[in-house]
Amino acid sequence: MKRIQRAAGAVIGSAVGDALGAPFEFGPAGAFSARFPLPSAGGEMCGGGGWEPGEATDDTQMAVLVAESLLERGGLDLPDMFARFQHWAVSEPKDIGLQTEDVLTSGMPWDLAAGIHFQVNQRAAGNGSLMRASTSAVYFARDGQQATMDTARRIAALTHGDRAAWEGTAVFHELLRVTLDGADPLEALPATLALVHPNHRERYGTVLAPDWHPDQATEFNGAVWPCLGSAVWALRTTDTFEDAIRTAIDLGGDTDTVAAVTGGLAGANYGVDAIPVRWTESLHVPLPGSGGRILRLGQLLDLAQRLAT
Repeated sequence: MKRIQRAAGAVIGSAVGDALGAPFEFGPAGAFSARFPLPSAGGEMCGGGGWEPGEATDDTQMAVLVAESLLERGGLDLPDMFARFQHWAVSEPKDIGLQTEDVLTSGMPWDLAAGIHFQVNQRAAGNGSLMRASTSAVYFARDGQQATMDTARRIAALTHGDRAAWEGTAVFHELLRVTLDGADPLEALPATLALVHPNHRERYGTVLAPDWHPDQATEFNGAVWPCLGSAVWALRTTDTFEDAIRTAIDLGGDTDTVAAVTGGLAGANYGVDAIPVRWTESLHVPLPGSGGRILRLGQLLDLAQRLAT
């Protein structure tokens, strides 16, 4: 499989998972399969909960902002990326994480806002930096292991002051990097865990272990480590893109983000051609604050190609 197919799979797969999972957010486990019991029957891009069929949420919107900053600035420009986040946050997106909103609307400068928020609240390990990481993971993959993990941490730190969020995003970046190279991300887990900060290695080792199940999570999957663990579990226990996404959404809880992270990994693993066409036909990403701009499949594919090359 060509690398560009994997890169497109990561970007489109994440967006598809996000849009499919959005109507089931905070719902019970098994709700997706209860509504759509027959795989491949169609109709799954149903919308609901304020979302149009195929509409991606803040997860993908922020991933696009990351991508456009990287491409337009020719690399990592953290003040620029933060400014794009800020403009989006005050443009009335349908959904935005409470912590992310607090940081972006605090009036603090880009290099202090998240850290001060964490000092005050002592809780900042949500999955909001992980959810948007598919595009940056594709962009930095060619720069190697250290670069891709370090840039993941720096981008995560724009909105999340807790190092737990940085490390989870770094693990995702690295797993996607090895997958884009054609390797098995599950086999790369032990070596990747060895690069996690010692203060967080044990917790990630637990949720990424082969015998871990999301039922064993001690926190809601809106936290970064059970979210990442659930996505890896969904990839490990299925053998198609479609089954991985169905399995992720059926966990309930923060379904859009768990499915977005799963979609990024599964999309890179199986390639863009493995994503059902019925799931991409209505896919669209509104961008609040951009004058009504909406990205659809063709534009997302172009974005993925530019990120990869």
